[in-house]
Amino acid sequence: MRTLLAAALLLSSAAAHAAPCTGPVCNFDTLAPYFARTAATYPGRGVPPVHILQIGDSHTAGDVTTGAWRDILQGTGGDGGRGVLPPGRPYAGYLTHGITASMSPGWSVTTTFGKGWESAHPPLGLSSYTLTSTAPGATMGLRTDAGHSFDRFVVCVVAGPGAGPLDMRMSDGTAQRLILDTPMPTPRCETTRTIAPQTSVTLTAPGGPVTITSWATFNDDGGTTLSNLGVIGSQLVHFGRTDDALVAEELRAYSPDLIVLAFGTNEGFGPGIDAPAYEAVLRGQIARVRGLAPGVPLLLLGPPDALSRNAALRGGAASCGDGLFAPPGLAMVRVVQRKVAGDLRIAWWDWQGRMGGMCSAARWTDAGLMRADHVHLLAPGGAIVARLLQDDLMRAELGGR
Repeated sequence: MRTLLAAALLLSSAAAHAAPCTGPVCNFDTLAPYFARTAATYPGRGVPPVHILQIGDSHTAGDVTTGAWRDILQGTGGDGGRGVLPPGRPYAGYLTHGITASMSPGWSVTTTFGKGWESAHPPLGLSSYTLTSTAPGATMGLRTDAGHSFDRFVVCVVAGPGAGPLDMRMSDGTAQRLILDTPMPTPRCETTRTIAPQTSVTLTAPGGPVTITSWATFNDDGGTTLSNLGVIGSQLVHFGRTDDALVAEELRAYSPDLIVLAFGTNEGFGPGIDAPAYEAVLRGQIARVRGLAPGVPLLLLGPPDALSRNAALRGGAASCGDGLFAPPGLAMVRVVQRKVAGDLRIAWWDWQGRMGGMCSAARWTDAGLMRADHVHLLAPGGAIVARLLQDDLMRAELGGR
């Protein structure tokens, strides 16, 4: 994997095209390829959906805002499927909307951050979770909620010496066995298309270890897919623990039209943030994603307004009442993101600004839009944020025509 410093240097020439990033929305003109794709999509058998791929922290993992955004897009443009998900049920309390994941015992879980992180680990991909079977007959499955279906299923694995086979069965009985025993470790994504719409898929590891990094369901009938891939508590630096070759293979298979990076809250809530170090991470990961997904536009979401009562984080921050304040680290994250977005010509959206600015989290909590932690949104709040973001995107799209 290229170093962060080397990755940042790859973007040094972009400084000549830098423009100040001001206001709640900047550089949305760089999303023109995404807007062109949405304008050209039409219902029709065999037409792949527009695919938005969001990678982030708990705001993404919880699918509150992304789920509401997905509902808006699919309500107007059609159901393109549930998109990419971590395999199985990678942690306690794992939630999905529109589809239900199941998993038997007999799987070990590795992730980029938290309980499942290990310095020696199998490769990690876009989902930031890798599951490896530890017992013959271990299974995992997906079942769509009522009214949903799919006609394209993708599973991404790591083939290699001694790997066992993987059996796949669809709801209509369509079955396939993948042979994964190869001379060298190799990331591999297998796509299955069906004539009939499917409502479920089951994967079984009958013998020998099988390593699965992600899976996805799509409807190839136009429409939109929005994939939410988040790790609770994570920072952008942790996404850097994913494997380049595996991420490149998954990006090839999943073919996103827009990649959204939604980190920053956990960086801002840290006991101390080193602005130059954070800037190096941000520039490096932007360079990395651009290199692995050439030509795919990027949208960087600033962290939402969020508040704390932890005196260790106060650092002279102004009061928002009732002992609440916004950790200064969050403001520093936004300053760095604005600077980098301007320097590198990356689309950036001021989530806090669209919520109403400093201390808005207190008002949103009082209004039943945020949880009592003043950090995470409830469903009504997620719906408002999704609408605000989509409205800004639509204005930019119409303004570019």
